[in-house]
Amino acid sequence: MSDEKTRAEAGEEQAPGVNEEHEEHQELEGEAGQAAAAEGQAAGEEASSGDDPSPEQEIERLRERLARVEKDLSEADVRAQAEIQNVRRRAERDVEQAHKFALEKFAAEIVNVADSLERALDTLDENDEAVRPAREGTELTLKALLDVFARFNIEQIDPRGETFNPEQHEAMTMVSSAEAEPNTVVDVLEKGYLLNGRVIRPARVVVAKAPEGS
Repeated sequence: MSDEKTRAEAGEEQAPGVNEEHEEHQELEGEAGQAAAAEGQAAGEEASSGDDPSPEQEIERLRERLARVEKDLSEADVRAQAEIQNVRRRAERDVEQAHKFALEKFAAEIVNVADSLERALDTLDENDEAVRPAREGTELTLKALLDVFARFNIEQIDPRGETFNPEQHEAMTMVSSAEAEPNTVVDVLEKGYLLNGRVIRPARVVVAKAPEGS
């Protein structure tokens, strides 16, 4: 009986300490819960702010996009203007070339008339009084024709004594010559012609070469 009483008194003495520990444990659990809730709320706010930008951020983003679009349009406009200028220059050049060389085929044919007149003069002896009127008439006709050529920028190529030029001359043959420098035109078989500086017929020539054994 005395032992049971003693244990009961001991239990009464220990009860206050157990209650205090239990209360402290509950307080710690409450603080931890509040901290976890605060962290969750902060994370939610950050996530929310990441998904939904602020009005200032949205305005800045739109401004950047507008600047890029304006830059692209400006570059496209510059390219378009440059292409238009190129097309215009090409068209003007083509028209100019067409004007310059529209008579090319006609000129290539009409120069044959000058060839015929020159050959006719070669057959008419200038010392023969009987053919003098015919020679004078032919000379006047050739002069009139060459004047017309000049008005339309048709020029004769008569390279006798000049250095052979493959761009304007056509070598028909080569002859050994001790008097002329090698690669010099010593005879013109047929004169050439230019139209506005472009060869419409090369001069057909005889070219000198160094004598054999020299």
